[in-house]
Amino acid sequence: MACSCGSSCASERAAPASVDPRWKRALWIAFVINAGMFAVEIAAGVAAGSSALQADALDFLGDAVNYAIAIWVAGLALVWRARAAFLKGTGLAVLGLWVAGSTAWRFATGSVPEADVMGWVGFAALLANGFVAAMLYRFRDGDSNMRSVWICSRNDAIGNLAVLGAAAGVFGTGAGWPDAIVAAVMAGLGIVGGIEIVRHALSDLAEAGEETAAVAGE
Repeated sequence: MACSCGSSCASERAAPASVDPRWKRALWIAFVINAGMFAVEIAAGVAAGSSALQADALDFLGDAVNYAIAIWVAGLALVWRARAAFLKGTGLAVLGLWVAGSTAWRFATGSVPEADVMGWVGFAALLANGFVAAMLYRFRDGDSNMRSVWICSRNDAIGNLAVLGAAAGVFGTGAGWPDAIVAAVMAGLGIVGGIEIVRHALSDLAEAGEETAAVAGE
């Protein structure tokens, strides 16, 4: 929810839609989908020699962990949800940096991935992430923890489109540079998304601190 109502909105953020059973159900579905797609993509990425697929697989793993954390903190105080979002944002940014380094190494070796495997697996991943993103769209304006879940889902769907583009590029050129470029873009999305999540989390932590100070002063 977008806040523009002062203290009344602060109280809503202290007890948000994260207690909504629809939110928890959506998180459980997203967790199962992401855990399953991680197993599929990591196996296909290694078999096809694709940095983009492996980067996307690690993103699925990170999201599965993030959804599990979101399920755990749902309904807790704002400060705990903000702390969880901060950890998720930091982890996403670190993962982005790791992908960037891995992509540079693979590009230097000059390996060429299998375009057909990239295409089919990338399309399956797009369907999975598109479904999750659409399911979580209604929660995109919640607290930092809820926004972090939406941001991750949005980035994943964008990344899957990029993987399909990389597959087409590898197929058309017979070279590995399209795969490397897409993996680099996905790394950038992870870094920027992580920074955005951390920024929202710090804002919520500051708000929680103000509320605690106000209660203590009463």
